[in-house]
Amino acid sequence: MSPLHVVLAGGGTAGHTSPLIATAQQLQAQADVEITCVGTPKGLESRVIPEAGLSLELIPPVPLPRRLTPELLAVPGRLVGAVREAGAILRNHSAQVAVGFGGYVSLPVYLAARLAKVPLVLHEGNAVPGLANRIAARFTPHVATTFPDTKLPHAIHLGLPVRAGIATLDRLARRPAGRAAFGLPAQGRVLLVSGGSQGARSLNQATITATDRLLASGISVLHVLGPANLTEATVPRTDPGTGAAYVPVGYVDEMGDAYAAADLMLGRSGAGTVMETAMTGLPVIFVPLPHGNGEQARNATFLIEAGAGVLVPDVELDADRVVAEATGLLDDEDRLARMSATCRELVPADASAALARLVLEVARQRG
Repeated sequence: MSPLHVVLAGGGTAGHTSPLIATAQQLQAQADVEITCVGTPKGLESRVIPEAGLSLELIPPVPLPRRLTPELLAVPGRLVGAVREAGAILRNHSAQVAVGFGGYVSLPVYLAARLAKVPLVLHEGNAVPGLANRIAARFTPHVATTFPDTKLPHAIHLGLPVRAGIATLDRLARRPAGRAAFGLPAQGRVLLVSGGSQGARSLNQATITATDRLLASGISVLHVLGPANLTEATVPRTDPGTGAAYVPVGYVDEMGDAYAAADLMLGRSGAGTVMETAMTGLPVIFVPLPHGNGEQARNATFLIEAGAGVLVPDVELDADRVVAEATGLLDDEDRLARMSATCRELVPADASAALARLVLEVARQRG
């Protein structure tokens, strides 16, 4: 029997590439498949998808406004060429199904799939769907979502596909290896700070200003600043009195080590961060992105309402707030344990397998 031919589209940031890679790995585990990924030259996908051992083809990026605005009038001209190239990829690989995870690259693939009559499966990562997925959901019945209340036609709630190493992560068992990987102290409390794959200025600045006080309190800091944000001011150091360490890094390829090393996280509330930390039982102080369409605040709502996370508006974030929130939580082991247990209860851990099954079912129907 010949392999099934699947095209996966998603890119820009880890919020799109991580679920794509997780789904690809599950497809390979469940069936004989030939997978081709589609991305753009500007996104994170040009590095992480090949590193995951997956084939990647590139098309021009077509940035989309987050809302239905006059800027949309400029999109059709850029879109035509990208759709043509996406269509060629579908034809050249005899695609039996196309799967999209949102982002700039997805809309050309969605439209090319419709023109070629290739079945389409969507996965929407955020509680508030992006424009590309809102458009494509109108012409496919196969729509999966990370969050149960995402409003899209035909939506079924599957959760967020994450790599097996995250879905099955035992943070306590992996903690010694995780801390050793970053040169963190084996003992003591650790705060992980990350603003996502590109970093976040407000989180970075507040953390840098708060670091001396955190170290003096015996709290080590693993600070993921974003690749472009490492400067002369962000150098490793250790508090001579407490032994707590500040470890700045630009990017982390294996977030399982970072989650395992930490007792608490300060981060944005992109879907990937929300679902991965919840799945692994890592409590988070969420600081939603202050602009966009409000999806980040919505993403974390179910954890906040259940007492499994803390919300700090970006406008209120400063060094004093970082110190107060971090020390308050890290000094309360019982509360952290309750938050951790609640996180794990709220999030499905088998989304990548479930989405892969849906994709294979659609591909086999195509024949």
